[in-house]
Amino acid sequence: MGSLDGKVALITGAARGQGRSHAVALASEGADIVVCDVPRRMSTLTYPLATRQDLELTAKLVEQAGRRCLAVRLDVRDAAAVDSAVEQTVRELGRLDIVVANAGVVSTGPLAELTDEGWDELVSTNLGGVFHILRAAIPVMRRQKFGRIVVTSSMGGRMGIPNLAAYNATKWGTIGMAKSLALEVAKEGITVNVICPTTVQTPMVQPDPDAEVPDDFIKQMLRANPVPQPWLQPEDVSRGVLYLVTDPGVITGSVLEVGLGSSARMH
Repeated sequence: MGSLDGKVALITGAARGQGRSHAVALASEGADIVVCDVPRRMSTLTYPLATRQDLELTAKLVEQAGRRCLAVRLDVRDAAAVDSAVEQTVRELGRLDIVVANAGVVSTGPLAELTDEGWDELVSTNLGGVFHILRAAIPVMRRQKFGRIVVTSSMGGRMGIPNLAAYNATKWGTIGMAKSLALEVAKEGITVNVICPTTVQTPMVQPDPDAEVPDDFIKQMLRANPVPQPWLQPEDVSRGVLYLVTDPGVITGSVLEVGLGSSARMH
């Protein structure tokens, strides 16, 4: 018996990295999974986005865990497509109990050099995409009188970081959105929480898994993290997600920082 037997979870940004890890973790606890990813091209990013093959592999891993899996190509910037994905989830799997709003992108550089297009791609994905999936899921969860929502923010949503001003703005914004929604639905059996990882070793930050990570990057991360390791693994974050979605309903509007001790430096 798993802690999520009979539940259905929808995860955005699920083709690889954190999203894939979350999908497998929740499936291992008994949930059927809807994995959503493979957005349209974004011209200002410096790393490749997830592919259909990545998404299919995640679905295969969920099925290997013994659970049903629905793989949906989805760009969270498209509100109509998000609505359709939620409708498809309920139509094919019968319900929607858990949403992990995980899809996100990153670009770096000084704010004064950021283009309008770069700003729009960050905001429409990291903030607009979360808005779209939460808005679509809430009516379903209200009918069920049950729901568990986890929004992926970042430790960048808890502090300022040079050359990440636009990214951090979106991640601070998701926290405000989630906390406000938590208050709106607190009496309806729905919880809304946020998870804030520090840098996670995924294709977003290390596109080539075989490439050697520069020593200066490792040293920079080690200086930033009181726990002496340069970054998290996706599974480290998944344990936090699992904790939040299996909560009986007493934790909502909270922010769980998975920060390798960096939280201790914050006021």
